[in-house]
Order: sequence, then structure tokens, then C-alpha cells
Amino acid sequence: MSLLTQLSGTFVNVAAVLLGTLLGLTIGGRLPERTQRTLLQTLSLVTLFIGLDMAGSLNRVQGGAVPGVILALISLAAGAVIGEALGVEEALERLGQTLKRRFRGGGRFTEGFVAASLLFCVGPMTVIGGLQNGLTGDSSTYVLKSTLDGIAALALAGAYGVGVGFSALTVLLVQGGISLLAGTFAAGLLGGADPQVLKTDPYVLLITGAGGLTIIGISWNLMLAGLGFEDRRVRVGSLLPALLLAPLALWAVTRLGA
Repeated sequence: MSLLTQLSGTFVNVAAVLLGTLLGLTIGGRLPERTQRTLLQTLSLVTLFIGLDMAGSLNRVQGGAVPGVILALISLAAGAVIGEALGVEEALERLGQTLKRRFRGGGRFTEGFVAASLLFCVGPMTVIGGLQNGLTGDSSTYVLKSTLDGIAALALAGAYGVGVGFSALTVLLVQGGISLLAGTFAAGLLGGADPQVLKTDPYVLLITGAGGLTIIGISWNLMLAGLGFEDRRVRVGSLLPALLLAPLALWAVTRLGA
């Protein structure tokens, strides 16, 4: 399988984010501030629905006698401690500021970059689509994701500006990395290349559920931005280590026979 085939879905997603951002910058700048805030609130409601739908996956996970929601809680709590100790949120903000200075971005560049990067790369479609594309060359999941991300980029760019477009770099690195790793090392990962098997794997379900809770945090932040109370936002970046800890927690309780 060629490299272009393995990365085809990622390239489509990157193009969708850039196109959505371009349209958002073109259209958003002409809209009244009140309309921009309403659009941001609308996006937050849709994001909340996506987060809740993802979080519902926790009801389908059981690690011995430990329910999935408890595993997610433990993972998020431990992830928050580790994320704060490592300064993940600050690292993301520094990266955004560096890009802002490098490309002379203005306005709320860093906020747009961080919010869009997290929204586009935290979720089951990122993982499943990457495995599917990398293992079989099927980019259909990423093409569907591209449509959603393009619309979200349009709305976000109208509020945050050009920083949203630079999240395409994050999409390229994260999704492209998953696809390449899947194609190179993971022929039998998580039950094979069948996306239906992947969707029901308990490890994927737990990562999906924990990711859904972080997406709800992003929704909260978007709503606050729409209301003008951004100083009360959730530090979602600090929760990202939980996505790595969640499968480890499930593995541990399964091995211990909890």
C-alpha cells in the first residue's frame, strides 16, 4: 500500500479544515459580533451533543467489577494531575504563541489554535479512521470527519481567526501519525482492520468515553467564549494524558481480576 493511500483521508481532512477556516475568515469578518457569538454558542451545543454521545460509550465498558465511568473518572483525575505537573495546557499555549509570532497572527490566535486542535483530534473517529486508513487504505471515516471539521472550522474561524487554520498542522501530525503507525506496526491491533470490531473493542470504547468527557469540556469553553466569560474555562489540555491512562487502567483492573 502506498504512502499516499495511507494518508489520503488525512490530506482530505487537512484540506477541509483549511477551506473551512478560509470561508470563516471571509464570511465571519462581515458578521456582527452578536451573530458571531450566537454561531459560537450553536457550535458549542453541537459539540456538547457529540461529547455526550461519545461519553455514552462508558456504559458499554466493564473492567471486572469496575464500571467504565469509574475507570474514566480515575483516568481523568490522574491525567489532570499529570497534565498539570507537565504543563500540557501551557505547552499548547506556547506552541500557539510561537506560531502566532512566526506567522504574525492577530487577535485570538492561540485560543483558536488550541480549541480547534483539541476538537479535531480528540475523538473516536481520529483513532478508528487512522487505523482504517492505515491498515486498509479506506479513507471513508476521515472523509466523513472532514465534513464535520470543515463546518466547525468555519464557525471557529469567524470567532477566533486564523489560528484555527493552523490546527491543520495538528491534524496532519496526529492523524497522519496514527495511519502510518497502523500501516507499519499494527496489522493485528485491536482486533484487526475491521472498523466494526474496533468500534466494539472495550479499549476503544473507554478511550472514546474519556475523550467524550474532554469534548464536553471543549463545549463548555466554547459556550463561555460565546457568553464572554472565557476566564472560567476548563483546562482541557491538562486532561489529555487521561486518554493514554484509560486503556492502562482497564488493562490493570482486568489483570487484577477486580
